[in-house]
Amino acid sequence: MTKPTATPVLITVTGPDKPGVSSVLFAVLTRHGVEILDVEQVVIRGRLVLGVLVGADRDPEGLQESVEQAMATVSMNVEVELGADSKRTARLESSHVIILLGRPVTARAFTEVARRLAALGVNIDAIRGVADYPVTGLELRVSVAADTGESDAALRAALAEVAVRGGLDIAVERAGLTRRAKRLVVFDVDSTLIQGEVIEMLAAHVGVEPQVREITEAAMRGELDFAESLERRVALLAGLDEAVLDEVAESLELTPGARTTVRTLKRLGFRCGVVSGGFTRVIQRLVDELGLDFCAANELEVVDGKLTGRVVGEVVDRAAKAVALRRFAEQEGVPMGQTVAVGDGANDIDMIGAAGLGVAFNAKPALREVADTALSHPFLDAVLFVLGVTRAEVEAADAADGLELNRL
Repeated sequence: MTKPTATPVLITVTGPDKPGVSSVLFAVLTRHGVEILDVEQVVIRGRLVLGVLVGADRDPEGLQESVEQAMATVSMNVEVELGADSKRTARLESSHVIILLGRPVTARAFTEVARRLAALGVNIDAIRGVADYPVTGLELRVSVAADTGESDAALRAALAEVAVRGGLDIAVERAGLTRRAKRLVVFDVDSTLIQGEVIEMLAAHVGVEPQVREITEAAMRGELDFAESLERRVALLAGLDEAVLDEVAESLELTPGARTTVRTLKRLGFRCGVVSGGFTRVIQRLVDELGLDFCAANELEVVDGKLTGRVVGEVVDRAAKAVALRRFAEQEGVPMGQTVAVGDGANDIDMIGAAGLGVAFNAKPALREVADTALSHPFLDAVLFVLGVTRAEVEAADAADGLELNRL
């Protein structure tokens, strides 16, 4: 005897989220002996939307009546569609994840993003909020119709103009295991992990800060070779008392969100470190305080308690930063595709390019052009949202560790 074709029935339940709704609904479905084809649920600000697609072999009208009566007992709204389209019972995996960050994310800006995606034939599969502080963050899971190896770059290019007009940071990443498998993160230090430039702080003690800043800015824009710029700047520090190195180390100010970012990444099992064109003597205190796993930086020569104006050993320049990242990854047994690099200047270009995910943080144009993601808001914890960590998860973990919530 041929088994009758099941009637697809789509049940959509909406109303205030509360315990017992799912159990009441699925008890009815159990009594009617239906086959579960698909289920999806979302809760937005305490409002539940629960969709269930089932196959009913017999009496779909009776099923509809039973569901409506059951949902009335728990004061929920329900819509039942008999003969619903069941062609997409197997949900396709999204090909990309797009993160929108803004202060705020306006409806106009989101509309522009949606329109641009639609024009490219990109379908938005799901949307969720990932942050409400210090920026608003939305995660879009999307499917590219003709997904090729060039889809990532095409999406970034298409959304770049929208990002500028809407005041948004937009990150595009390929979905799947690669995104969730990141295990090692390296940060530049000056103007990334900390506010300001260490060498300018040192220069202020000998009255040459303007000269040093001018050289630094030229190097960060890519107009001057970093090794040459470092040599010229350090030469201006000749004669500085080495005690000043410790004074500057004590005065370093972390970028907002830096402590949260490192603490959260360490909880997740990431190996974290710094690769800096700055100086080990100054940033080592920071490395120890944050519990970082590795550090690569320059060594200042000191003779008789005074800086000689020279660097000793290999200079950590643009090329050396990438070498350091690869070395740390090899030491930790982490494939390069599972690494993340965060920086702001032209001397970070090679490191950003070598990493599995390169993040330009309040960066110069030369770096933004080659980075996978560019963040323009001055909060380092935005890196967490790009990696798929939500603000709620961060705050829940802090609360579990007895840390007070501080949103000031």
